[in-house]
Amino acid sequence: MAEIPVAAIEPDSLDAGAVAHYGDPMREQRLLATAAGLVDRSHRGVVAVPGPDRLTWLHSLTTQHLTELHPPEGTELLVLSPHGHVEHHAVVADDGTTTWLDTEPGQAGPLLEFLAKMRFLMRVEPADVTADWALLSLVGPDAAVPGVALAPPAASPVPGPKFAAADVPARPTVAYAVAPLPGGGWVRRMGYGYDLLVPRGSGTEWAQRLGVPWAGVWAFEALRVADRRPRYGLETDHRTIPAEVGWLGAAVHLDKGCYRGQETVARVHNLGRPPRRLVLLHLDGIATDTLPAPGTPVSTVDGRVVGFVGTAVRHHELGMVALAVVKRSVPDEEPLRVAESAAAIDPT
Repeated sequence: MAEIPVAAIEPDSLDAGAVAHYGDPMREQRLLATAAGLVDRSHRGVVAVPGPDRLTWLHSLTTQHLTELHPPEGTELLVLSPHGHVEHHAVVADDGTTTWLDTEPGQAGPLLEFLAKMRFLMRVEPADVTADWALLSLVGPDAAVPGVALAPPAASPVPGPKFAAADVPARPTVAYAVAPLPGGGWVRRMGYGYDLLVPRGSGTEWAQRLGVPWAGVWAFEALRVADRRPRYGLETDHRTIPAEVGWLGAAVHLDKGCYRGQETVARVHNLGRPPRRLVLLHLDGIATDTLPAPGTPVSTVDGRVVGFVGTAVRHHELGMVALAVVKRSVPDEEPLRVAESAAAIDPT
């Protein structure tokens, strides 16, 4: 029998409408950390880009090196503003005929609008296919898809400032192995397990086929925070540049030629000091059961605001923790405050 969703995420959340948990969030976290569980992430947006020019076209518009992507394969990319600020983040899978971009909830439409404006005479047909396709994530050290054997992600090291071109391979900075699924869609190997793009409405069938229990988005998010993986719209604001939140290693190729915002990326990397950084905060002394909301200011004990909270969670081992973006000048040992809570930066 399928597990029954117990709680939906509140309507003002980026994950509004997703299943928060199935009755025991901490048990679900431990399941994902030590065994395997299936997370319904079908609230994410999906943009499909078929056409023979798709990879060269996306290569010219985004931060990633895509002309040497070898389907079936995936990676990550960003779309930047002319000043280098992050406007979109997408995880990629190319099946040989179509490049699939899965995005944060609500972002498929804006991403498609941008792509449509940049189409010109290229042989591409981008479309929002969120209504037809759903993303599921099979998470955990025991995660396995029957009949599918995929290599783990391969990532290139981020070169130091003023690097030589030979130090940066002409290929995607991270490569995710991809394979087709019976009945359509694909499976993509990620660091946390596998993402599956399946026809919308087939989630229960896939849970039975995989033989694993469901886990809620709260559990997935708790492990993401502990892994310090940022999300667009939570650990970003209108001023975020890729180097501040650690996207150089996954989504930005530093020697692929010109694209919108490239000058800012190169300048900040060569100087070696982005103005802010992503940190993990340990929260203590919370006077309420309510976790700080995204955007809650992070301040010093004398009230000087030095950053903002992105995602705060209750982790099954770490306790109450949060990802935050703070000024680079804030030392790891600086005592901080988040609303009613004392906060400390995890230096590891």
